[in-house]
Amino acid sequence: MGGCAVNGVVPPPDRHYKLHSTRLIDRYILAETLKPLFASLLVVLVALLMERLLRLFDLLANHGGPFDMVIRLVANLVPHYLGLALPAAFFISMFIIVARMGEDNELDALQSAGLSVPRIARSFVALGMALMVFSIILFGYLQPYGRYGYSAIYHMVVNAAWNATVPQASFVDAGEGVTISADMVDVTGRRLEKVFVQQDRDNGERWVTTAVTGALAASPDRQRVLLTLHDGVQVRLLPDGRRQVMEFAELTLDKPFRMVTEPFRERGGSERELTLHELWSEMHDPQSILPHAKVASELHARLARALSLPLLPLLAVPMGMAAKRARRGQGIALATVILILYHHLVQLGESLGDVGRLSPVVGIWVPFALFSLLCAWLFHRADIRPGENPFAAMFDTIDAATGFVKRLFRRRRKKPEGGRP
Repeated sequence: MGGCAVNGVVPPPDRHYKLHSTRLIDRYILAETLKPLFASLLVVLVALLMERLLRLFDLLANHGGPFDMVIRLVANLVPHYLGLALPAAFFISMFIIVARMGEDNELDALQSAGLSVPRIARSFVALGMALMVFSIILFGYLQPYGRYGYSAIYHMVVNAAWNATVPQASFVDAGEGVTISADMVDVTGRRLEKVFVQQDRDNGERWVTTAVTGALAASPDRQRVLLTLHDGVQVRLLPDGRRQVMEFAELTLDKPFRMVTEPFRERGGSERELTLHELWSEMHDPQSILPHAKVASELHARLARALSLPLLPLLAVPMGMAAKRARRGQGIALATVILILYHHLVQLGESLGDVGRLSPVVGIWVPFALFSLLCAWLFHRADIRPGENPFAAMFDTIDAATGFVKRLFRRRRKKPEGGRP
């Protein structure tokens, strides 16, 4: 039952069992991590998109356009915001799982069974490597196409040819300084009541016209839009401050009618729209019209952000081990500060590299190296001295400071004792 001897050596009978057990543990940790990862990613992504979504609805309300334009704009923004949300969601999910395993004494049981901290963290590191590959695809290819797609659709919405209709109770930018609004509109969008028209002229004059009714139509040659107004007043504000007021029974305003929107430029007008291999080609192309410093900074920044993901488990595991005593809120707050600080350091190095004040190798990879050393040191300390986890001391300091502030406010709110006068 002990197995067959190989070269006179009998393998331990439970070797296959231990290997199978550790693989079960890896699958268990991965399964438990993926649940909060997807939940955190969804929450952070929706939170980031909501503010932009409101602005996009406002854009379509002012310029007109179908609702599917908003969907297409948001879809092109997803790769950008996904790149921002992925590191935070990955870290939060690992931290929550490690902290919960610590509270349930699962970490102690695993370590008692002979599994070291690096062995327990192997699943997290493997997931980080997979997310690193995904991030290279995301930062290197999906984001550039998403940025260009967003800019192209935005250009289409802002510069779209006016279709000579006015939605009810909305201000429509008809182009060339003309804004039209009406309180009541028929189903065709061309019969108007209680009309407001503002015209900003090239000579600095502003004409404001109001009328009881109005009708939109095209000229016979389809080159101009005619707006015929009835029973209204026109006020002309001159550049010198004077006003001219004119009442009319019927007035026709016209403007050029563009049937076709000018095409958007081709992709590649900005280094942020280039893929990784295109950035590499531009860096080594002496005929490139893009600034070499900006291209180099963009390439190095994308690679540094992608390569940072496998480092996050080295930071999340010791922090989660130290936060097993109901300190999740403190841990998430501290992790947020660390990740934001690192993100801004990389962004600062990229900005200095853009203007040529600092080499991208120094401005981007030095913060990356410092962050790597910090993560490796914290993870090593948690491995060799679990009872002296540096994050435990940080959390103790935060507890002490929080307790002091609470006692201070409690003391101020307490009424002074004494007899009444």
